[in-house]
Amino acid sequence: MPDLYRIAAAQMDVQIGQVESNLAAMIERLEVAAATGARLTIFPECSLSGYCFDSREEALPFAESIPGPSCERLAAACSRLGTFAIMGLLEAADNKLFNACVLIGPRGIIGSYRKIHLPFLGIDRFTDPGDRPFAVHSAGELRVGMNICYDSAFPESARVMALDGADLIALPTNFPPGAECMAAHVANTRAMENNVYYACVNRVGTERGFAFIGRSKICDPSGRPLAEALHTNEELLYADIDIQRARSKRIVRVPEKHIIDRFEDRRPEMYGRINTK
Repeated sequence: MPDLYRIAAAQMDVQIGQVESNLAAMIERLEVAAATGARLTIFPECSLSGYCFDSREEALPFAESIPGPSCERLAAACSRLGTFAIMGLLEAADNKLFNACVLIGPRGIIGSYRKIHLPFLGIDRFTDPGDRPFAVHSAGELRVGMNICYDSAFPESARVMALDGADLIALPTNFPPGAECMAAHVANTRAMENNVYYACVNRVGTERGFAFIGRSKICDPSGRPLAEALHTNEELLYADIDIQRARSKRIVRVPEKHIIDRFEDRRPEMYGRINTK
């Protein structure tokens, strides 16, 4: 059996504006996940701050820089436990406000991402669009790409990171009512079409009239669910990742009769319209 890399997805409730208690809840779950062998634990979108703010001014007191105090505390926990974590937060930088997530490990911050595609919903009505390209970071031997929520509706987001070598794409999200189809299918589809592992980590609970729908899911490179939450309870999901499987894009189903290659079979010369429209 190949060496496996265990990840955890923390489907949890979040309290708007309660940074201290939200961070404490994340560290508590990180400890549980690490005790079961998880080397990376992924938390929902805006898991530090909450999401349904009614203005930029209301949200700004709960935004932090990266690095910042909450990142430092999570980094200390990662160092103590010898593990990695992805946390969703509001990032304040250069008079801008971003919906962001950060990858942290035993040695501190590894990388961060600012949400590029913004719906007219919650704090995203008032944040600035992400201003950095998609990137892939190393959590130990695992190569991780990060998107946030609505990014998953744009397949180019995952494809760019898969082409850059991602083994896993992590999607911290806050799927509300109306996103049931996304929760049911997007992780499977993005995993299958890129031959990568994909972790969609949603929140639960009710915040200012939005009852978040849960249904977090981790899928393998064929799109098959390895773990999923079919309800709206708080839950830790676990999955074991075969890194080499994600890196082997050539799939032999019947030798010499049925072979597909997710990357070699592409026809980029036919896709120019994507970048011109």
